[in-house]
Amino acid sequence: MIKWRGTSFSVHPLFIMIMLASLLTGHVIEMITLFGIVLIHELGHAAAATIFGWKVQEIKLLPFGGVAVTDEGGSAPCHEEIIVALAGPVQNLLMIGAAYGLHMLGFWSEAWTEYFVQANVMIALFNMLPVLPLDGGRIVQALCSLFVSYHRTLLWCGRISMAFSLFMIGFALMPLYYREPIHLNLLVIGIFLIYANWTDYRNVPYRFVRFMTNRDRLSLLRMKQGTIAYPIVVGSEQPLGGVVRLFMKSKYHLIYVLNDRGKIVAVLPEQRLVDSYFANFMVK
Repeated sequence: MIKWRGTSFSVHPLFIMIMLASLLTGHVIEMITLFGIVLIHELGHAAAATIFGWKVQEIKLLPFGGVAVTDEGGSAPCHEEIIVALAGPVQNLLMIGAAYGLHMLGFWSEAWTEYFVQANVMIALFNMLPVLPLDGGRIVQALCSLFVSYHRTLLWCGRISMAFSLFMIGFALMPLYYREPIHLNLLVIGIFLIYANWTDYRNVPYRFVRFMTNRDRLSLLRMKQGTIAYPIVVGSEQPLGGVVRLFMKSKYHLIYVLNDRGKIVAVLPEQRLVDSYFANFMVK
């Protein structure tokens, strides 16, 4: 692991194994090129995140590409999340343009330009699949948070990601039906993604707590900005945990509490519930 300006750079063991395999098969230059493309892709994410004031904690190079780990913790606006997610594929488009330019100037051969362009297209398109932690999965999660509660967003995006990962594994194994070699690279990536998403799915309660830790600060900010409150109507017997799970990421809430006869008995700002949530959390 290498650390530079507060950001750690690490390489997943599977990525190292793939690089070692390239040494044995004589594709060292191609693998180094792929490594560079992935790194530039991730630096695009990191640059966009830094512009928005996010702290980039780590850049991980994985078998299918990479992941830029940030500290936003569910507190960033939807448009920022989408821009940061798209910043990686944009780097691939820029590299494709540069490759064609170098070819036209006579610096790159047609064969090498074709390989470089295909590698960028493959990485960009694969990362746009609606699977976390790929860029497409992050965009889907950001858009989903506009319409449903953040807790439900975490659950459903995790389920969608696992479903697509299983489909990827099934597609990789499909050649067995025709007694042909399986798509080994796709199988490894699918297994890695299903494991990563299953782990994240099990950690949804902890990820939600992280989201709630930023909620009080964001609530005060939205109040100062004059954001219109989005009502949540609950019964007086509704558990506190169930109420806060109704919070939407991009909304400020007022909670209307009804008694058994449907009469409003209290109107609470969401900060009251956030404070109570963490008070109960600390007691537990």
